[in-house]
Amino acid sequence: MAGHSKWANMKHRKDRADKKKGKIFSRIIKEIMSAVRQGGPDPRANSKLRTAIQKAKDANVPNENVERNIKKASTEGGQDYAEMTYELYGYGGVGLIVDIMTDNKNRISSDIRIATNKCGGTVATPGAVSYNFERKGLIRVLQNSMKEEDLFLLVSDQGAEDLSVEDEVFVVTTPIEAFSRVKEAIEQAGGKCESAELEMVPKNFIEVSDTDADANIALIEWLENLDDVDAVYHNMRVIEQL
Repeated sequence: MAGHSKWANMKHRKDRADKKKGKIFSRIIKEIMSAVRQGGPDPRANSKLRTAIQKAKDANVPNENVERNIKKASTEGGQDYAEMTYELYGYGGVGLIVDIMTDNKNRISSDIRIATNKCGGTVATPGAVSYNFERKGLIRVLQNSMKEEDLFLLVSDQGAEDLSVEDEVFVVTTPIEAFSRVKEAIEQAGGKCESAELEMVPKNFIEVSDTDADANIALIEWLENLDDVDAVYHNMRVIEQL
């Protein structure tokens, strides 16, 4: 599957599920607060807030969380957040893209510097890594909710680019413009989505040794544990050892 080599899913998918869900919740809450600060607390007059609230509903963020943070962002001195991206080189020439939403650019800059000091890797110049990635829709559908043949025909008709099998899920890849349409069609057909997100998918992979893979995993996990980091993408593929 483009952008998500099998080792990553086998090793991390189950034990990272709750952490990833928490990151999604955190990101959406930040988007809600930022939208309120920029355009006010009324979603009827604030399209950005309206979109963020819909994302919260789609992700099953509790309504009380949404309402509490709208109120919080409406008060004087509420936080505003900026979206940022860091590009890094890991071990073996692997490229990393770090998606960030922060209210303190100096803090995240320091956190990234500490991460590379502790775990290795270097910060790349903007564009040096991202040219090898594309943002795509990735929809993971539980295998027990649909037959592969039915899913393939359905998503192909709706403009999906790829369908692959990954552990206990089917992974549907879509261009950005077809993402919502494909997701809605799957759900209307009775398919259950484990997750559905826009992610950075690499055009090409870098094969690395087990040693470099372990070092890159340590760096990725350190970055993922930073509060301001929403997601880390990579183009690593591990060479299988006999």
